[in-house]
Parts: sequence; C-alpha cells; structure tokens
Amino acid sequence: MRESIGGIENGLHWKLDVGMKEDDCRIRRDGAPEIMAGVRHVTMNQLQSEDIFKKGNRAKQMKASRNTDYLERVIFGK
Repeated sequence: MRESIGGIENGLHWKLDVGMKEDDCRIRRDGAPEIMAGVRHVTMNQLQSEDIFKKGNRAKQMKASRNTDYLERVIFGK
C-alpha cells in the first residue's frame, strides 16, 4: 500500500514539486495557497501544451522569463 501511494505522489505532483518548487512556497494566509496552486497548475498545463520549443518545462520557464514573444505564445497559444 505504501509504495502505491508514493507512486501516485511521484506521478501526479513531481512536476509541481520539482519544476515549480511548490514545496518551497511560503504563502500561508487566507486562500492564497489554493490560488497559487491553481496558478501553478494553469502554468504547467500551458507549458506542456506549447509544442514548438522541444525542451522540458524548466527550459520553457526560463525561455519565457527572458523572451516576451515566447511568453505570449505560451500564454495565448499563438
């Protein structure tokens, strides 16, 4: 039973924990943690759906932080 729970954790949350550093987040007030979790999920989905730049999500995050044209393509799907 314990291994199957770990497999679920690794399968579902690994990208958020590692790629978006979700476990390091210090936001704790009111509904802010849930809002930020939603923002992270939307961001991860947008990065995964972008298929022109054939790299991992971390590389896509870095490129979007440095290139506004690419950021717009990720956000708006152009």
